[in-house]
Amino acid sequence: MTNRQISVPGRAHAGRVAAVTAIVVLMALGGGAAELRFDAAAFDEEPVIDGVLDDEVWTRASEIEGFVQFEPEFGKASPFRTVVLVGFTSEALFVAFRNFDPEPGRIASAVTSRDGDLDRDDSVTVLLDTFDNGRTAYFFATNILGVQSDGKVADNGRTVDNKWDAAWECASSRTDDGWSVEFAIPFRMLRFKGGDEVSWGVNFLRRVPRRLETAVWSGPGESEWRVSDFGVVDGLTVTATGFKRFAFIPYALVAGENGGKVETEIGADLRFRITNNLAGDLTINPDFALIEADVEQINLTRFEIFVPEKRPFFLEGVEMYDQRIRQFYSRRIGDIMAGGKLVGEAGGFDIAAIAARADLFIDNGVTGSPGTNDADYAVVRVQRGVFGPSTIGLLAANRRVEGEDTGSVGVDATLFFTKTLGLTGQFLRSHGATNDGARGWFLRPAFDSANSHFHVRYTSLDEGLLDNVNAVGFLEDDDRREWDAEATHQIWFQDSAFERLEGKVNYNRYYSQAGDLRSWELEADVELVLTSGWQFEVSVDRGIEVFEKEFRNSLTSAEIGYDNRKGRAIFFEVGSGTNFDSDLKLATARLEYRLSKAWDLSYEATWLDLDPDPENESTWIHVLRSSYYFTNDLYLTLFVQTNSVIGKENVQLLGVWRFFPPFGSLQVAYQKGTSEIGAVSEQDDTLFTKLSWVF
Repeated sequence: MTNRQISVPGRAHAGRVAAVTAIVVLMALGGGAAELRFDAAAFDEEPVIDGVLDDEVWTRASEIEGFVQFEPEFGKASPFRTVVLVGFTSEALFVAFRNFDPEPGRIASAVTSRDGDLDRDDSVTVLLDTFDNGRTAYFFATNILGVQSDGKVADNGRTVDNKWDAAWECASSRTDDGWSVEFAIPFRMLRFKGGDEVSWGVNFLRRVPRRLETAVWSGPGESEWRVSDFGVVDGLTVTATGFKRFAFIPYALVAGENGGKVETEIGADLRFRITNNLAGDLTINPDFALIEADVEQINLTRFEIFVPEKRPFFLEGVEMYDQRIRQFYSRRIGDIMAGGKLVGEAGGFDIAAIAARADLFIDNGVTGSPGTNDADYAVVRVQRGVFGPSTIGLLAANRRVEGEDTGSVGVDATLFFTKTLGLTGQFLRSHGATNDGARGWFLRPAFDSANSHFHVRYTSLDEGLLDNVNAVGFLEDDDRREWDAEATHQIWFQDSAFERLEGKVNYNRYYSQAGDLRSWELEADVELVLTSGWQFEVSVDRGIEVFEKEFRNSLTSAEIGYDNRKGRAIFFEVGSGTNFDSDLKLATARLEYRLSKAWDLSYEATWLDLDPDPENESTWIHVLRSSYYFTNDLYLTLFVQTNSVIGKENVQLLGVWRFFPPFGSLQVAYQKGTSEIGAVSEQDDTLFTKLSWVF
């Protein structure tokens, strides 16, 4: 599907939801299958990480197998044998996979970029619940090319975020009967429960895309990321002995624009480890110049678009801020002069906090425009586990400008009552010049199984809440009482031409707090995937939007595509309908092509035509990405995008060399045009050179 946003409306009656909630809260916690456990093997030497399991030390490793399918055949043994070897030293955890495959020539390997989507590659993943709390985890994944993907899991699998990065090693190699992998994960990269003979939660995952198979060692649960279904590794000895308590990371950036003067910037980070569990980061003038450009999007709504964060300073701990009513949106913070953050665990509480002085950005509905004053930002996020995998949390976010505070304080909960039944909820109070004390809240009971999902949600947002929350957070709209209900179900077929059929229905309706209907929307979607690799999808969207008058909006679209699951895919989508009194036509073409083992390319073109077009929104958007990896730590990336309606032409060519030890990087980049979404291309040809080092 093309990357677009369509208005979401709704309405509710709080009493009914409260009654449902009261019944749900009285339910007993669900039981589960017996927990899988194994003892870790202590290594007296480190294996060589080359993907070849010929080091003698691996013969002393703990050995486990017996993977079961999450999909397509939930709970059945995987037809692909996987053997995992585990050992540790005082410095690192070592994991190896022997991935047996009866058809080694069909192993898929398309992704070459770090943190690329490995779901469509033959890949393996190590998941570590280093606090053994059943709620949070790290993950480390790779494919046969040795490409690294890492990140964090929060809220017992409800949030999976790959923005966190660490320095670790992996290597893969082909074998006569499949492929093998070795991981080396330094303990110093992790926050953890340490000591002698400690236990961590652990799971291992393998994907085989030609069968659309995902298999896990422990489970399966209602999600492959469900931390409460992990097994346990016992007998680890993990301490902070010999760990680097402080890391000083200075950088120097030289930038020269065509026709302008050469500018030099310097800045630095100081990272410090307070305990095994808790770490801090102080920064002065962090550099965001070489961050990949925001991808242009088609916006069919009258609301602001959410743009993902890419700036490194904000990425660690970002998974903890993922709320439905998002009180913290880091894109509200402009260029930072100085800042600090704290991430980790203390006294049983998960903590993430940020304080920064930055340029004031005044929201204009898209990206913001520079203000004349500096602003001080402070955000504190605290969560605690309750009843096993469930959590309750608090978030306070504030912006201070010339002594005036604006922001919100709220509490939220993610509760799991059984393996399939849960509830999320949130209540917040805002403060600021617009309706000080305005409130917002929601409740969302849900049923989740491996193949099905159903939820109902009620949300109430006071008038004036948006202006206060959006000083630091992200809220599309306020003055609404909203109902939302959604059901999805997928069917897996075996031994036939059909592989998977999935359907989704969503209904959304909302009123103003005064009771006036503002919008309703009904959306239905059906997708069919064939064993041959062909895919078909049909979507229908109907609704009413009430602004200055009532608008009947609709969109019907169809998509056809082919994915050979070896790095080559092509998709076409066409749609038509009405949008705010204009006839709407929409088309998208998307190509993914692996040119060689080290070279990948993707291209997407989107065409939007509105008739009449009073706001001049009809456009062509082109986005091209290509990466060439000489090694995993030496690569070139090209990014090109255009948006015809604003005359945007943005080009970035980036060369990166990451070297360690110590861990540092040299980056050389060429950029033309503004990289912010929706912004006109004003920047001329510019050359950047950046060197950073870790002491």
